[in-house]
Amino acid sequence: MASLTIGPQLLLQIFCVSSLPQCSESNLTISGGDFTLSKMYIDGSILRYHCPEGYYPHPVKLRQCYRGRWDPAPTRKQPECKRVTCPNPNVLNNGIVDPYKRIYYMNDTTTFRCHSDYTFRGSSTRVCQANGKWSGGTPVCSRNSDHCPDPGIPPGASRTGHIFNIDDAVTYRCHNNLKLLGSKVRVCQDDGQWSGQEPECYADFTYDTPEEVAEAFSSSLQTTLTMNEETDKEGKRIKLEQGGKLNIYIALDASDSIEEEDFNKAKNIIKQLIIKIRYYQVSPNYEIIIFATDVTRIVSITDYKQRDDKKLDTILQDLDNYKFDAKGNNAGTNIAKAYGAILDSISFEKAGNKEGLNDTHYVIIMFTDGVSNMGGKPKEKVDEIKQIVYNGQVKKRDEYLDLYVFGVGDDVQREDIDDWVTKKRDEKHFFLLQDMENVEETFDQMIDESTSVSLCGLYKDYHDGTQSTMRRGYPWLIKIDVTHEDGTVANCLGSLVTPTFILTAAHCFRFGDIPENIKVGAPNVRVKEYIPHPKFQIRDKVKEGISEFYEYDVALIELEKSVIIGTDLRTICIPCTKETSGALRLSSSGVTCKHHKEELMNNDLVSANFMSSKKKDDVVPKRNVQIKQGHKRASCIEDAKKELNITDEKAAKIITENFLCTGGAELNQVDDISCKGDSGGATFIEQKYRVIQVGIISWGLKDVCKDKTQSIETARDFHTNLFSPEVQAFLKKYLGDGKRGAPLTFL
Repeated sequence: MASLTIGPQLLLQIFCVSSLPQCSESNLTISGGDFTLSKMYIDGSILRYHCPEGYYPHPVKLRQCYRGRWDPAPTRKQPECKRVTCPNPNVLNNGIVDPYKRIYYMNDTTTFRCHSDYTFRGSSTRVCQANGKWSGGTPVCSRNSDHCPDPGIPPGASRTGHIFNIDDAVTYRCHNNLKLLGSKVRVCQDDGQWSGQEPECYADFTYDTPEEVAEAFSSSLQTTLTMNEETDKEGKRIKLEQGGKLNIYIALDASDSIEEEDFNKAKNIIKQLIIKIRYYQVSPNYEIIIFATDVTRIVSITDYKQRDDKKLDTILQDLDNYKFDAKGNNAGTNIAKAYGAILDSISFEKAGNKEGLNDTHYVIIMFTDGVSNMGGKPKEKVDEIKQIVYNGQVKKRDEYLDLYVFGVGDDVQREDIDDWVTKKRDEKHFFLLQDMENVEETFDQMIDESTSVSLCGLYKDYHDGTQSTMRRGYPWLIKIDVTHEDGTVANCLGSLVTPTFILTAAHCFRFGDIPENIKVGAPNVRVKEYIPHPKFQIRDKVKEGISEFYEYDVALIELEKSVIIGTDLRTICIPCTKETSGALRLSSSGVTCKHHKEELMNNDLVSANFMSSKKKDDVVPKRNVQIKQGHKRASCIEDAKKELNITDEKAAKIITENFLCTGGAELNQVDDISCKGDSGGATFIEQKYRVIQVGIISWGLKDVCKDKTQSIETARDFHTNLFSPEVQAFLKKYLGDGKRGAPLTFL
């Protein structure tokens, strides 16, 4: 039998653990549930109680082992899992609630109706949910005779004030130890709306569902992002002057009252949030801090401004690399110091540019449980932040500051935190999270791209391989089937470039093709006409010994009506348009097509992709290539001369500057080669989480897909160059025409 040898290092670890104070294992169970321990029964361990859905632990949620004792200490009365209840809905004025009960439990349903002469508003049926909140909106019975509508009374609350004219106020309070979150006082304003945020009454076990959080937060944040976008689109709420700035401060609590698992999930949410913001045509400055007793800056606003935008990936990596235990023994919770660090940053910005402060929008996002045990009251620092941003003009500058808090952990200090957030009409800025994992998943859809139809080139990079999600990775891709007069069928690809136009290759069509015989792979879509480039003539050089000539191999398919844009179907960006300037975050003034080319095609080898009609190893058909430019393009010409057995003169006629070349092997990468059926597809570049099409798959030297014995290292593909002036003129003529659907704005 082998003997066990204990080395000095292991012996020291065992001694250290055994020397720590141990807490008792007695009287810790909970009736109807169970518990988990973060560090077993040793000093510093946190015991958390867990109950089934629809139940919550009572009277304690957790205990902490401190110097050999549990805090709070176990008692003879065993904790239990109690049924979730919802606040009393019997607060409706001028109406009837049915059924009337003393207590309402999960899945209980209530209906509401008004007395005669009163008008009903809100949800007529509401269900008590597992999170301790009623579904739907607050029911109201009113006569609508005052300047502002009756603001109603949320379940579990009472209201003083029954006159609703300009400057009249109503005040709310909650019953039975419920905590009021939102605006305690609301004032009827000149525009007929109530100030502040509708209040809610929360019990200790009440939380916001991930769907609620995602919907409320994304709605508020989208308003901030779109009003800071550089381009003024019809229908957008542009509130700041052009050139306005956006500073986003994100603070993450790493103190010991936060679980390490929740800390790591919060980091992932922050990373997702920053990536989603990149979709928008706005370039915010970021400050990211992690705090416990002290504050650690991942990046400051000042440092961020000095970095190239591409370095944001490095900052995200720095955030990812920060470990929960990096704080060491400084594990207290100094929330005031975190807000103080943000205040110092804003003050520094103001000192350096006093005028700049006036057109800067500040967004502050805090992840914490609110259990502050040092550094003073956070509210005092929050009030100083408000003072410096509002500058004595609260009503005028209210839009320039958004303070959010995400409550993380089991013992979130609801009422304290509610004083740290801004309360705006129809917005919610404080969120109570029960399960960080569910919120993390929901935040992946937090900024709903389908609501931003003007943004080209958006996509979702899914990796689960399911058909339902794969499509969102290439939502611009359109399959095209053309049945010719002789009955043969051409299979091609195209890309949606506006809601009414598909961009593809002209050689997919023949003279005599009719719209009825062109089928496109989009639901309920019919073709109006196809439009080839007027200079495309495949037999144009036959007399010069060139049997097929593909210059200007570009065509548009116009649809009878616009498609509905969503996450599965949306437009790709094309160069030399104002829309693509936004995607590249180039200032809308003075940008030219040359600037786009310099931004996108700035190397002799440009990494690009195309989508294939064929799957490879049963995965998403995305192919990797490098566009060869400058001296690297010479190898394309040489391979073409050998394969086609042509002279330099003839090669120059066939392969003009109107083609981009891919294929071959460079820097240990062997390019993928297109197959039959890929013609017309987009050759695109992924830049800053947007996709810009720079070419159209036209023709190639070898069919390596059909003949696997051919050498792929000397295979080449040629793509119609969208930067070609003749191609740009063609696209502008049709895609810039406002009479043919939503037009693009060409530079």
